[in-house]
Amino acid sequence: MVGAFIAFLNNTLLNIALPSIMKDLDVEASTVQWLTTGFMLVNGILIPTTAYLIQKYTVRRLFLVAMGLFTVGTILAGFAHFFIMLLAGRMIQASGSAILMPLLMNVMLVSFPVEKRGTAMGVFGLILMFAPAIGPTLSGWIIEHYDWRMLFHFVTPIAIIVLLIGFFMLKDKKEKMDMRLDFIALLLSSMGFGGILYGFSSAGKKGWDSPEVYGTIIVGVISLTVFIIRQLKQERPMLNFKVYQYPMFSLSSAISMVLYMALFSGMLLLPIYVQTLRGITPMDAGLLLLPGALLMSIMSPITGKLFDKIGGRILAIIGLSIVTVTTYGFSQLTLHTTYTHLILLYSIRSLGISMVMMPVSTNGLNQLPKSLYPHGTAMNNTLNQVAGAIGTALLVTIMTNRTASQAKEIGAEAMKHLTSKPTPAALAEMKQQVMMKAMLNGINYSFLVATFIAALALFLAFFIKRAKQAEEPIEGNSRSKKVRTKLAEN
Repeated sequence: MVGAFIAFLNNTLLNIALPSIMKDLDVEASTVQWLTTGFMLVNGILIPTTAYLIQKYTVRRLFLVAMGLFTVGTILAGFAHFFIMLLAGRMIQASGSAILMPLLMNVMLVSFPVEKRGTAMGVFGLILMFAPAIGPTLSGWIIEHYDWRMLFHFVTPIAIIVLLIGFFMLKDKKEKMDMRLDFIALLLSSMGFGGILYGFSSAGKKGWDSPEVYGTIIVGVISLTVFIIRQLKQERPMLNFKVYQYPMFSLSSAISMVLYMALFSGMLLLPIYVQTLRGITPMDAGLLLLPGALLMSIMSPITGKLFDKIGGRILAIIGLSIVTVTTYGFSQLTLHTTYTHLILLYSIRSLGISMVMMPVSTNGLNQLPKSLYPHGTAMNNTLNQVAGAIGTALLVTIMTNRTASQAKEIGAEAMKHLTSKPTPAALAEMKQQVMMKAMLNGINYSFLVATFIAALALFLAFFIKRAKQAEEPIEGNSRSKKVRTKLAEN
């Protein structure tokens, strides 16, 4: 959990540091965004392989390799004095981080019985939600007082300590499994998930009409289709799509994906609003998110215990109702909305999120037989990454297009009311005012779209039922009938 915490924390530490890195390493915005896109791509490629890795290797071995890669990447990035070295360090970090989260979830599913799993997942939710939320605040403070490399130097000693403790304390035995990695499946999976993630991640910046955007998405969709067909035909697939035979898992997966798309509205649009339109400093922008993060961390273990007692349906309905209402509240922002109002709205929204995330995914995973746990966790993590990328691209595109159309309308209206020819200074000021109003309208419109996405997740939540663990599937064809008959006789 400590290893996962610093891995999640590191994912968000870098966002506020990007302008400093651009200036220090003399790179453009289109180049520096690869620190985020590259990280996401490595995750998209590696996470689908984690089901195979968890089945093939021991927890100890996987943890040490994952934590070792993360530590090496962190050290390399911390001493980077040119961009390629920083990018290499970041992608090595991502290769370790991609293994850690599915591994931790699988360990918890195996370690705790169904009736205590909600509490365990609640503690896990504390890490999942708290680490990324405090990232911007911590990053803002470090950037104001130190060089951006300190972000990596700060994480390095913790990563080394966790690696050493894991080396001496982690012990587990496992029967050796005769499994081979399907390299054609790995290639198809990498092209599929990687292409879709890259295409949607680039769409907000390059536009949907860019061949680089729609080309990679088309290649990704075709590769993914071939990958799924290939996996369904294999006896021991790399990623088992038969997890979708279980209705509660399918429902939880759909709700999580829809919710991830809606969530990125807050993570993406709010910093643009507070920093670009309101001129709030990065440090204060980070502090705005802190009460919500603290509320999430307090509520996560509580909702975990509630899940064990009352199940996921009531929690999901209440939580998603809160998320839908507060997201609508964000669609009503003005240029004079108070800082206190923003903190309050974001904190209530965080409360809603903490009631949904872990209970919904835990309820879905509870229905799977033990042998499908690695596939269920890998599938959830991969599809949430894809949903996040799609949500980001969709909301950025909506905001950009709405801002452009509103700028024309507001600008034309302002020109009509001019009684005399304005001075260059007055014209520049008017242009700035028009752009601010247009961007505000674009942000509000994107939040409104996110409200409808959240409402869709709320509608799906009404179909949740308390999941019971399914029996292990019996592999084979003619042989399986004999086995079933024998079991029935016994």
